[in-house]
This record gives sequence, C-alpha cells and structure tokens, in this order.
Amino acid sequence: MKSLRHRLLFAYAMVVLAFLYIPIVVLVLYSFNASRINAQWSGFTLDWYISVFQNRYVLEALYNSLTIGLIAMVVSTILGTMTALALHRYKFRWKGAIHSLVYLPILIPEIVMGLSLLVLFSQLAIPLGKLTVIIAHISFCISFVIIIVLARLEGLGREMEEAAQDLGATPWQTFRYVTFPMISPGVMAGALMAFTLSIDDFVISFFVAGPNSTTLPLYIYGMVKRGVSPEINALSTILILFIFLVTVALVILPERFRNRMGDKKTQRQMPF
Repeated sequence: MKSLRHRLLFAYAMVVLAFLYIPIVVLVLYSFNASRINAQWSGFTLDWYISVFQNRYVLEALYNSLTIGLIAMVVSTILGTMTALALHRYKFRWKGAIHSLVYLPILIPEIVMGLSLLVLFSQLAIPLGKLTVIIAHISFCISFVIIIVLARLEGLGREMEEAAQDLGATPWQTFRYVTFPMISPGVMAGALMAFTLSIDDFVISFFVAGPNSTTLPLYIYGMVKRGVSPEINALSTILILFIFLVTVALVILPERFRNRMGDKKTQRQMPF
C-alpha cells in the first residue's frame, strides 16, 4: 500500500508538472517555426528572433521593463529589509496593526490596487509615465520583501549579535559583520521575488503606464490583440529565458556570498 501511494503521488506530480510546462515547451518550439501559422510546422528558423531584435519598439519595451524592474527591486529590497528589521527587533505602538497592513498589497486584487493607484496619481496631478510605474511596482513588491526577510529573521537568534556587542562592536559593525551575512539569503530571495514580480506585472502596469513607459508584458498584450504570431513566441521565449537566468543567478549568489563570508571569518578576526 505504501509503494502504491508513492506511485500515485509521483504520477500526480508528473501530471501537474506536465500541465504547467507543456504549453511553455510548445511555445518555445514554435518560436523556431518557419511558418507564420502556429498550427503547422514547416521548418526550423531563427528569423523571428532576428525580427524581434530589429524591432525598436520591442527593444524600448525591454529596456523599460529592465529599468523599472531593477529600480523597483533595489528600492523595495532596501526599504523592505529595513522595515522587517524594525518589525522584528523593536516594540512600539500599533506594531500589530502595521504588521497586518504589510499583507494588504498581497491580498488586494491587482485590478483594485491598479485602479486605486491610478486615482491617487490623478488626485496628486502626477503624469502617468515611468515614475508612476516604478512607484506602483515598489508599493506591491515591498510587502513580499518584508515577509521573506521576516521569515529569515524569525529563524535567527540574538546570541551572535549580543556576543559581537559584548566584544565592543558598534551597531553598524554588528549589522555589517553579523546580522547582514545571516539574513543575506532572505534579502537575496526578496530581491529575486521583487524583480520577478515587477518584470512580469501586467494588470497594475496597465493602469499606471503612460506614454513612453510601455513594458514588455504590455507590448506583448498589444501584439496578441492582433493575433498570435511567431514574433510573440520568440519574445516570450526570450522573457522566459531571461527570468530563468536571473532566478538561477540570484539563487546561487546568496550561497556563494555566505560561503565567502564564512571563509573570511576563518581567515581573520572581526575588526572590533
């Protein structure tokens, strides 16, 4: 019975994975199709990728997505890490209420949040553009960073920090040499989540984007309205590959950073 249960669970997992990844595999395969009709395969070609990279509108949308995603990632990671440290380390009035408010951007439907941000920018007379998209992306990315870093902090004790302070470390030295290396995997994971959510967002960007601030998901949506073409498949494949590479890089970097910090600790004493 135990063996049968394991086989059924394995089969169920394979069905779920196939349901998730077979459409992506088909999309990637047909991005190399020589025919403009996705219903039939007529040969292998790279013309659609060449066409994508020669399209200045695609390159502009890609540049906007990368710029907005990187800025949103950096700002939300810094603010989110600082907020997580404050919520975890200090006791103050309304802490529980503020902690609960962190989850609101995650629980609120994206269409409601996008519409509310649009109304806010209209009331403040802020013209729609890259700035409004960046502010909107930071507003929902920061909650994910806070939750991830808080989860990392909950698993750590204060013994190492107290030992460093007993040895004469200043608060900044304690954070730099003790706290930050311990929470760096959580910070990197939060940064990864923020960048992925920002570069992949469509609904909120649809409400707050203006002239010359079209992101890649918005551009792909505009292309799909005219019909699914091989250029869309090629562009989607490039986006999937880029997100995959960023994900792999930001998963490997924290581990290498932690190992490097561990090697440095064994080679020299802390400077306090």
